[in-house]
Amino acid sequence: MAEKIRLGIIGANTQKGWAPRSHLPAIVASPEFELTAVCTTRQESADESAKKYGARLAFDDYHKLLDHPDIDAVAVVLRVPSHYEPTVAALNAGKHVYTEWPLGRTTEEAVEMADLARSKGVQTLVGLQARAAPGILYAKELVDTGYVGQVMSCHVSLIREGGLQRTSDRTWQRDDSLGANTLTIACGHTIDALRFVLGDFGHVSTVVSTQAKQWLDTDTQQMLDVTSPDNILVSGRLASGGVASVHIASNPWAGSGYRMEIYGRDGTLTVSSEDSPQLNEVKLQGTKGSNNLEDLEIPGKYTNVLEGMPSGSPFNVGQMYYRFGESIRTGKTWEPNFDTAVDLHHFIDDIRRSSEQGREVEVGRA
Repeated sequence: MAEKIRLGIIGANTQKGWAPRSHLPAIVASPEFELTAVCTTRQESADESAKKYGARLAFDDYHKLLDHPDIDAVAVVLRVPSHYEPTVAALNAGKHVYTEWPLGRTTEEAVEMADLARSKGVQTLVGLQARAAPGILYAKELVDTGYVGQVMSCHVSLIREGGLQRTSDRTWQRDDSLGANTLTIACGHTIDALRFVLGDFGHVSTVVSTQAKQWLDTDTQQMLDVTSPDNILVSGRLASGGVASVHIASNPWAGSGYRMEIYGRDGTLTVSSEDSPQLNEVKLQGTKGSNNLEDLEIPGKYTNVLEGMPSGSPFNVGQMYYRFGESIRTGKTWEPNFDTAVDLHHFIDDIRRSSEQGREVEVGRA
């Protein structure tokens, strides 16, 4: 392997999507990696991306990227329905792979990819980047070391505004079967952060609801039918014994952002942000033995990226690339990896199952 890990990004469009918002600026600021190759569906846009971000290779076919001998690792940054084929191809080519969340359109796809990665002996990472966010890491340390004592209850909410109209390039998400919606993405990221900090649920009772039955396509001015959920309610008992409730929603106006409240026998801890914890910097407040919350400073030990890493969406993705680089260099498995993703896919299936059956279900017992 070269001095720097040579990375190819599949889905490196410069104009729209998650790659220009996060992966491309993050990888440019990551000293462990060289952005060696970019791939889009058109050679013109691939050349544009290579020029803008300094990649020396540009492809319009990911198979050509995977065949190139100078590629050590691959990031798959595409729409969810398109994750499966390039990820499987990259694994079969013996590449280390970082695929965005959700790993697959279905749990079955995710299980197949995780099994294949294990058989190939390569390192994987999945884009559940809240687990690399300094504030979430510190919240976990505080809970683990007894800051709040025995956890009695927790409430998490993420309420975003929107959900009545979209541009044509985003209306595809109205189809629940394509695997990219409020349940899988907003709820997936947010509830994964809760489970990372407090541990898994033992039982859940849920409501998965589609309140906005149609969206306006603002480009065509057509009303489109929607099957994707936009409001998810989860309540249950944590495996540790505490109780927890979650409300994740895309509602029309004036969303309230993100907040996780953890109440223990000895204290209270809150984590808050304007948006999902994987996207934005979070603020921590806490108290032990009083009713006055105070700001908590997040220790610098949880920041692995250099000062040049852009703030906002690229920051936690940069934190993830640090982990990806460490796993490739050392052979040590870091989370969140493909196995982490499979576990979360199964939990989302439990959320659906409880809602569809109208009853409390035991987690992990389909």
